[in-house]
Formats: sequence, C-alpha cells, structure tokens
Amino acid sequence: MENQTMNRNSTLSLLLISPILFNSCKHDACCGIPAAIADGTWIAQPGMPAEGRSESVAFVIGNYVYVGTGVDSNFTRLNDFWRFDPSNNTWSQQVNLAGIARNSAVGFSVNGEGYIATGYDGYNMLSDCWQFDPNANAWTQKAAFIGTARYDAVAFSIGNYGYIGTGYDGSYQKDFYRYDPSSDSWSATISYPGYTRTQAIAFVYYDSAYVVTGSSSGSVVNDFWRFDPNLDDASQWRQLRNITNSSPGTYDDGYTTIERSNGVGFVLKNTKIGDRAFIATGINGALMNQTWAYNFATDLWNEMTSLPANRQGAIGFSVSGRGFVGLGLSGNTPLSDLTEFQP
Repeated sequence: MENQTMNRNSTLSLLLISPILFNSCKHDACCGIPAAIADGTWIAQPGMPAEGRSESVAFVIGNYVYVGTGVDSNFTRLNDFWRFDPSNNTWSQQVNLAGIARNSAVGFSVNGEGYIATGYDGYNMLSDCWQFDPNANAWTQKAAFIGTARYDAVAFSIGNYGYIGTGYDGSYQKDFYRYDPSSDSWSATISYPGYTRTQAIAFVYYDSAYVVTGSSSGSVVNDFWRFDPNLDDASQWRQLRNITNSSPGTYDDGYTTIERSNGVGFVLKNTKIGDRAFIATGINGALMNQTWAYNFATDLWNEMTSLPANRQGAIGFSVSGRGFVGLGLSGNTPLSDLTEFQP
C-alpha cells in the first residue's frame, strides 16, 4: 500500500504567470468555434512557513483558510495545521490535528467549524472524523464516517450539512454520505450514476455541488455531474456535458486537456468573465499545467492561462473573493508555496 500510495504522488511541479488576450467570441458556442485560450494571471503569494507537502486538506471558515496534514519528502505523514489570512497574506500556526497524521484526507466546513475525515496513515485507510473550533483553536473527535475507510475522496458542504463520497477503499467508489453536525450523525445519500472514481475535484456553487475529473481503474474519466440536495431523490444528480470532445457539435472540439486526476478546483463569482469554477494541476499520463474555467450559465468550458509548470496533490480554495492554488508535489519535491489566480 505504501508504494502504491506514494507512486501516484511522485510526479509534479510549480506555477507562475502569462496573461493572454481575450476574445469574447471564442467563448461563445454559437460562434461554432472550439473553446480557446482565454486570459488570467498567476501571482505568487507568501507560501506556508512549514515543510513542503502534498495530499493536504484545506477548508474555509469565514475569511480564513485552514490548511494541514499531508505527506513530506521522507514519506512522513503530518498533522500540523496553519491558518492563512488573505487580508494581509500571512500565515499563523494552529494547534495540531488531534487525530493520527495522514495524507489524502478530505475537509469541509459547516456553521463556522471545520471537519477533516478519512485519509491514509501509511499503513491503513481511515474513517475517523475530527471537528476544528477556530475560536477555541481545538479539535474534537466526532462520529466516524460510516462509509468504508478510504482515501482520495471528495468532500463539500451545502447548507447545514457536509458530504463525503467517491475515493479508493481497495476499489473505486461512487457512494456519498451526509454528515449532520447538529446530531453528530452520518447517513447514506443517493450515489451518483456516473463512473466510480478517485482523486476527483468537487466544488460548490450556491446550493449545488459539482463533481468532475478523477480516475477509475487507471484511466481518467470524462463525465461531469451536478448534485442538488433540495430536489427529489431521483433528480438530485444531473449529468452535465462531458469534458472531452464527445459530441457531434463543435463546442467541445477544443476539450483536449480538461480530463485529469489529482487536480484542484475553486469558484470565483463576479469576475470580469462572470461566475466561474476553475480547475488546475493534476495528471493525465503526464503532469499538467492547463487551467480551465467552467461557465455555470452555459455548461461550457474555456481554457485559461496555463500554470508555468506542473504539480499534483495540491490544494485549491477560494476565500474573500480570491482563488488560490498551492502546495503539492513537483517531481519528487513537495512544495509549500501559494499562488493566486486572477481571471
């Protein structure tokens, strides 16, 4: 298990910037023109003042981001946590995770508290769950995740609930579970009808979550799904357009580098190109530096300014209207940097 886990982590790289001119017609499917490179700028920000790492977790509480766990260059699992303040681009160390050190866990936040669950400790897959109180700077163990112990799942929160699904438990999964903090309890929800997968990307836009990318049985997957828990069970999962050139239309002719696994995603609203989700980093045969933007209104993708180099096992988050990518593995070198994307 150690070799299997670390082999998939040992191939990545870094970020920088290269703004490119933007032509609005290139982004309009009615023009009959495939998705083209758009714009955006990557700007280096102060990195986390700790050892480099990959396969960490991050969650946002209010105007702060909390980042921790992961695995370093010696294959040592970590349990330290750090807070990033985007108002002045500074980091401060928080209390260590009280649970076992791990990598490839998931994190989410609900009602002003953060949660971390699942992961891999170098020997075992995990199912424990821990709550972080930012006011007390303290961790409390909560009810264990009721799905199988796993790593490389996805997690997100909608309303008063957290959700965990997909991942690897010895086989590839597509089940989902809901956590209710008010009762400290888990319940199974509707599994989505798509491919099983691990190392996927999930992001939330208003009351819906989106699950995309990832791999299953060694191959990247191209399906894309939206989850709305406010709909009837049979309608909660809706399939969106594939992320490859798989239709008879022209809108996806340029969809050649969206597929990947072990990438990151984040959402920015009210940018100069509108509300968008962005995905970056990852691997598909080779490490990738392509960045893509998803248009919620049209269900279409456009390529943005690429990262100057590549990495996988990074973190991605948005906070205070800003989007960031950081940490991860570049070749055999774990990173501690942080880079901001401005569309």
